[in-house]
Amino acid sequence: MEAMWMRRVPVGLKPSIPFSALILPIPFPHLKPLLSLHHRSLSITASSSTIPVYSTYHHHPSSTADENGNPIKGSKVLLKGMRYFELQNWVQSHGYRPGQALMLWKRLYGNNIWAHCIDELEGLNKDFKSMLSEHAEFKALTLKDSIKASDGTRKILFTLDDGLVIETVIIPCDRGRNTVCVSSQVGCAMNCQFCYTGRMGLTRHLTAAEIVEQAVYARRLFSSEVGSITNVVFMGMGEPFHNIESVIKAADIMVHDQGLHFSPRKVTVSTSGLVPQLKRFLRESNCALAVSLNATTDEVRNWVMPINRKYNLSLLLQTLREELRSKRNYKVLFEYVMLAGVNDSHEDARRLIDLVQGIPCKVNLISFNPHCGSQFKPTSEEKIIEFRNILAEAGCIVFLRPSRGDDQMAACGQLGKPGQVQAPLLRVPAKFQSALT
Repeated sequence: MEAMWMRRVPVGLKPSIPFSALILPIPFPHLKPLLSLHHRSLSITASSSTIPVYSTYHHHPSSTADENGNPIKGSKVLLKGMRYFELQNWVQSHGYRPGQALMLWKRLYGNNIWAHCIDELEGLNKDFKSMLSEHAEFKALTLKDSIKASDGTRKILFTLDDGLVIETVIIPCDRGRNTVCVSSQVGCAMNCQFCYTGRMGLTRHLTAAEIVEQAVYARRLFSSEVGSITNVVFMGMGEPFHNIESVIKAADIMVHDQGLHFSPRKVTVSTSGLVPQLKRFLRESNCALAVSLNATTDEVRNWVMPINRKYNLSLLLQTLREELRSKRNYKVLFEYVMLAGVNDSHEDARRLIDLVQGIPCKVNLISFNPHCGSQFKPTSEEKIIEFRNILAEAGCIVFLRPSRGDDQMAACGQLGKPGQVQAPLLRVPAKFQSALT
């Protein structure tokens, strides 16, 4: 789980694609036979490089659609899987006015209702409610458990229709900036070596409805306790851009001004650096972007983030320079997890300054949160401050991101529950082996 959802302390301010383009051969729903029960080690091939990823991918029936493209759960349309115009068209197809669609939308997402059933749709036409009862499904998730950390952070476990479990995190802030961190996949195929979710491999993508409902639940369950949920970060389980269709759709639903009405600048989508999807996101969405960088050389990033073997630092950063030229007043957030003896030297700090030159950005320094699936160690607080000061003195906007919820495995990089079969740990380059012992 990455970046902006923790309390940030600014310092040193100075003036101054389709999935096939990413991973093959992950089995997708249209390929037969489905391999949903087989663990298999996969690869992303890029010229001379092979990127190890790990997947148990399978298709889920709730991601099917009717003849009009509307998401289906069982025999009913899944309401939270539709954008507003899709809901409006569906309502009209059943003989009702567009105004009824708006009233329904506001009860699903606005007016402090966040309806989960017919009984919570007060004020709607009786016949319209009867039609909804027959043809529509409201819920995509079932609340399984809620765990409260010592600092007030909440980890919420949801059960999906197929029995799989995802985790969502609520991060309250005494300044009124309360954040929900949503998951976009069950597990993750990227195999980042510092991330506990990466040990799981990818089981499946979440539907737009399953993503949106995490934010709906956050407001429904916790608004009275912590105040308004103001921010959304796609930094939970999964690589959001690996599930780009559902993520862009879910983000659109979240920012709709008659519904959840999150500010686009307060909905942040994080990526490990999938370049084609990154381009698409910047061109189609007004939401904020966070890029998980975590290294200043290809040698280190190839190891800790295998996706770099396909989209290396030079390509990733040049793409950002080019794409951000056309976006006004837009800054990308670079996330940088500090790994002791690996990426936290003064030389790394100076290289990072050079790497981000020409990119409107902020840098989030994140303390590594230990877990049993990794050999890394957190950088000392003193060394993090030294690293920060080097960036700040060069004119970078830099934040320190303290851990939240780590005593309940709710912090950055700690979500999920790997099974008996896990994604492989990659070979440690010789010069870093002593840092991990």
